[in-house]
Amino acid sequence: MKKWLNESNLCVVILYLCIFGMFFTVACEKTPVGTKETKEPSPTSSYQKTEVEGKSIEAERAKVVLNSSLAGRWYPADAQLLNKQIAGFFEKAEATPKDNVIALILPHAGYAYSGQTAAYGLKTAGKEYKRIIVIGPSHYFPMQETLSVPRVTHYETPLGQVPLDVEFINQLCQYSMFQNIPQTHKHEHSVQIELPLLQHCQKDFKFVPIVAGSCSLETIRKAGEILKGLLDEDTLVIASSDFVHYGPNYGFTPFTEDIPNKIKELDMGAYEHIAELDSSGFLGYRRKTGATICGYVPIAILLSMLEKPAKAQLVKYATSGQLTGDFTNSVSYLSVAFSGTWKTNSPPVKSMIDTPALTAQACPELSRRDKKQLLILARETILFALSHNRAPQESDLSVTISEAMSQTRAAFVTLEKHGRLRGCIGDILPRRPLYKSVIANAINACVNDRRFLPVTLAECNDITIEISALTPPQEVASSADIRIGIDGVVLRKDGRSAVYLPQVAPEQGWDLETTLTHLSMKAGLPPDAWKEGATFLAFQADVFGEEK
Repeated sequence: MKKWLNESNLCVVILYLCIFGMFFTVACEKTPVGTKETKEPSPTSSYQKTEVEGKSIEAERAKVVLNSSLAGRWYPADAQLLNKQIAGFFEKAEATPKDNVIALILPHAGYAYSGQTAAYGLKTAGKEYKRIIVIGPSHYFPMQETLSVPRVTHYETPLGQVPLDVEFINQLCQYSMFQNIPQTHKHEHSVQIELPLLQHCQKDFKFVPIVAGSCSLETIRKAGEILKGLLDEDTLVIASSDFVHYGPNYGFTPFTEDIPNKIKELDMGAYEHIAELDSSGFLGYRRKTGATICGYVPIAILLSMLEKPAKAQLVKYATSGQLTGDFTNSVSYLSVAFSGTWKTNSPPVKSMIDTPALTAQACPELSRRDKKQLLILARETILFALSHNRAPQESDLSVTISEAMSQTRAAFVTLEKHGRLRGCIGDILPRRPLYKSVIANAINACVNDRRFLPVTLAECNDITIEISALTPPQEVASSADIRIGIDGVVLRKDGRSAVYLPQVAPEQGWDLETTLTHLSMKAGLPPDAWKEGATFLAFQADVFGEEK
């Protein structure tokens, strides 16, 4: 965690909205405190977030480009200088190209530190690939059991634009663990850093950028199964990761003598499991040793995709300590090439991968104690996150998790200050345990609601917290079936969507027609758009909050 706080001065970034199955920000119609007026991005902005039923419509409507934020910081912003630097890396790289390289592990630091090591790995790839997938860790935005893929058509670096494999991304988004969290991609370097290197050595390929959050072994294996089922012989998969981060800057100083050799010993211990294609063994080694390998989830996903007789080759090993001559703080870089073939597989059946959602009737009742514990959990999470500038681990919190709190269930967290909305973000579809949804969205509501300035620690005594534990949304035949005061509603039309929690309409004194009119406008549609061609999802909520 400290790695992603120290490697860049970026703090937690804003979480944009995604439709059906992702985060939604509820625009309660109370007078907001400390807000700045914001507008939806235009079609020509750096990130377009319009979707239709989980399928991208960018290719059908317009080119949508995400501009890399790394130029001038992680590598030269001038195309000529960047080309010259990368060409120098490849000229010096003594690696033998092979036609059967199907995957790589590459480092992702600034080019001055890891560019040469990365070039060694890429030089082993001796053929042209039609699709290149890069999986990198999320350094700046905490995600649990989630991998984010962007909804754009192109990425742009100083070396030009690269098209994304939109069709492939659409296939990934059929599974709930693959989501579109736009700000994750805007500033995440672990994936983008590989792109100029790929532009130099590969031509006419389509790019698939994937940013991975913190994932359990089960999610890692499922993600690997999904990806493996979509691959072909013209696909290269890259796991982007640096290895051991040693020193006080990274909170990792397990030894103080013979530092260079001890660091290498840790790194090579991890590589032994990589060479065996042993995903669970690799993860176990990391847990046992505490080795600060930031891209451990991408590496584990890649290992879960590979099968013997595929073979690993350590192409290059280096450390920043060697480069600078100072091991006070040092980061390790490995390039690993995997040779073999991707076996032709079918994608797994969605119902066998996604956890079945609880029906409205199956949602366990939350006891008074459960509700009190969840409210304490939300407040402790906010205080910890604002004090430590990171998300808490469960061990950092004092709450006891009950069985009902552990059930897979979606939740919204709403913050109010002096009776006015101060932040509200949540999940619509159940995709993680209820208590984890509360932890994540307590932070989101606090600092990631795009309508508000981030909440400060000094404000916390004036903030009251409300939690809405949701039932899974269900299709309704028509708007007439929506029950004001009982149902929350998701409106979808023409690739746009918006949501209101059940309590919004009663708080505002709206009838059904007024509610749907406001919901249409919230979705960026004409006020009467709900009357024709719109579809609706309805859900209920168990709403409880702190005393005001």
